[in-house]
Amino acid sequence: MSDLDHYIEIGAIEVAGVDESGEFILSITEAAKELAPELWAAHVNHIDETLVALYEKGLMSVDYDENLEATFSLSEEGMKVAKSFGLLPMDVEKDIPNN
Repeated sequence: MSDLDHYIEIGAIEVAGVDESGEFILSITEAAKELAPELWAAHVNHIDETLVALYEKGLMSVDYDENLEATFSLSEEGMKVAKSFGLLPMDVEKDIPNN
């Protein structure tokens, strides 16, 4: 059994839909935190690296309030890039045409 099959079987990954080319679109579930901590850690690392890359490319800005809590803002292009990397939720009806 492949790692992917295992993660789907235990509920750490789910099929979210099918893209235009017939490829499955997969989603990591919240349950992965406990069911597959190594997968969750890789997922969090991917998010962190992608956010840093967006910031470095000028596609995202960070503002801090008086409590030093961060607010992230994405440019229009940043929104497209973030969505393509899976950082933003998809609109199943709009973004997954063959769902």
